[in-house]
Amino acid sequence: MGLRQPYCVLAVVAGVALGAVAPASAAPSEGQKLVAANCLTCHEVKGGDDFGNVGPSLVGLKSRYPDRKEVAAIIFDETKHNPQTVMPPFGRNLIVNQNEIDAMVDFLYTQ
Repeated sequence: MGLRQPYCVLAVVAGVALGAVAPASAAPSEGQKLVAANCLTCHEVKGGDDFGNVGPSLVGLKSRYPDRKEVAAIIFDETKHNPQTVMPPFGRNLIVNQNEIDAMVDFLYTQ
């Protein structure tokens, strides 16, 4: 997957490397790359560099949201739950597809 979305460019401009949240000994997973490219601009992720603080921390997300479907729905279109959110509707706007959302949730549940 290339940097095809404006949010990816924003993350790179902000100094976020795609592997920024990868452990030193492991190659970043697809979900990890997607989170680095789309989430670090606004959210803290364990091991991430240059993360933003516009949105809540994603560390410990699994304990706050034990239902994976709820997290996937937030990524897909948080405006359905919170019309005032500044979070882009990543799935609705075709920034990421459902398989990519699932990979992002997989990674976020390791945090």
